[in-house]
Amino acid sequence: MKVRLQQAIAYLVGFALCFLIMSQAYAQTPTQAIHTKDGKACAAAYDDAIVVNIRPAMRGELAPIVAAIRYAENGGRGREYGILHKRCPNTYRGQAGWCAATVQKNYDRWHKAGAKGEFITYLGGIYCPVGAKNDPTGLNKHWIKNVKKFQKRFASPPKG
Repeated sequence: MKVRLQQAIAYLVGFALCFLIMSQAYAQTPTQAIHTKDGKACAAAYDDAIVVNIRPAMRGELAPIVAAIRYAENGGRGREYGILHKRCPNTYRGQAGWCAATVQKNYDRWHKAGAKGEFITYLGGIYCPVGAKNDPTGLNKHWIKNVKKFQKRFASPPKG
């Protein structure tokens, strides 16, 4: 009986620890999410990219999208945000900055065009279009769904 009680307690403790670890991937601020994925220096580069490229009034809405793109793209060194343009520096800050600027510019275009549909769907058609020549295996079809999923996790709480 004592052994079973100890096993049950060990199981519950293990379950609780697993739950706590898994829950850290959810309900994070965008900066916390980048820190978790890429480390402190990259989180600082991400923050700088947001400050430089996204207007203050839009940061609460657009910063989570930039972080979500990082998670959805999951690119290696120099391609973390999936930016393939030859003028984009192959650095973390270069990738984060180019991504943030792209998100802000396309948000402005979407809004100017009447903000029809969801912004992430609009952005996906530009940032990661289905059928693109640089997507021979068809992975772009998952981009919108993945970015939406991560964006919800990293959404900044409303400031009150």
